[in-house]
Order: sequence, then structure tokens, then C-alpha cells
Amino acid sequence: MDLIAALEQAYDHTHIIVGGVRPDQLDNSTPCAEWNVASLLSHTIGVVTNLGIAVASGAPSGVPNEASLTSDLGGQFQSAASSNLAAWRAAGLDGETNIGAGPMPRQAAISINLLDTATHAWDIARATGQDEQLPDDLATLILGICQGFVTDEIRAFAGFAPAVPVGDDASATHQLVAFLGRQP
Repeated sequence: MDLIAALEQAYDHTHIIVGGVRPDQLDNSTPCAEWNVASLLSHTIGVVTNLGIAVASGAPSGVPNEASLTSDLGGQFQSAASSNLAAWRAAGLDGETNIGAGPMPRQAAISINLLDTATHAWDIARATGQDEQLPDDLATLILGICQGFVTDEIRAFAGFAPAVPVGDDASATHQLVAFLGRQP
């Protein structure tokens, strides 16, 4: 699967999860100990927005990865995702971009975008009692990407906990989140 198509699939999945969050769930705790559902949604939408700006302009936006939430969370996420995807489609995957950590290959940048979105979709689904499973092909792709660059140094820098062991029969989604230090 092409990375832009994978990101679009991740956004479609995440849109369903974000749109399924009820107002009474915004204070729920999440697997990300430092964030409740509202702050994780703010972060997730902010990252998608800012990555789209960075890809479109070639430079980070300079604003925090936080968004002021609206009452239409699904629509707000969808708008940010649409702008982000348009930027990726216009820029393509060749060359470099700077999403805030200095210039890097666009394929690495979109992989970070994909990983962040899919992982936080799982976090939000877990925190709000929704179906946590990503499409198997998407989870398998993201797991392969993660295994290629999430080293102990990246774990320390990005705040990923050590991998959690899971059985061979674990779903692709559970293998992915366990690799990223979450308890499936």
C-alpha cells in the first residue's frame, strides 16, 4: 500500500473514532497518562493540522501541536485531515521536508504522521469504549514501519515505553500498540 493511501485510510478510520467521542467522555483518562480524551484530541488534531502546514510550506508552523476543540469533533478532524492529505498529495514523497525535527526525507515524515495518527486513534478508541482495531493491512504496514525506526533511542526521545509482549495470535493492531509500549 502506498503511504499516502495508507494515511488516507488511517484518517478515515480516525474520523470515525473522533466522531464517536461523546461530550461526557472528554475527561476520560487515556493510555497516554499525561492526557485525557480532550487533551489527546487537541494534540491529535493539532499534529495533523501542523504537519499539513509544514508539508505544504516546507517549514514547521511554529505553533504548538494543539487545537482548540469545537463541538463537531469529527468535522474538525476531517477538515484537518483533508488539508493534510492535500498537502501530501501536492508535495509527493520525494525529497525532504521539515516537520519540526529538522529536514528529513518526506517518506520518514509521512511515516511519523501515519504512526502518530493511528496510535492516537487507538488511544482515543480505548479511552471511549470504541472498537480499537485498525484495518489489518494498515496495522501491519504501520507495525513494519515502526519496527524499522523505533529504536531504544527513539523510544526515549518520543516517550514510547518498552515493547509489551503479546502472543503470536494477537491481532495486527494489538501487535502494533504493544510494540509501541501500550497494553492491548
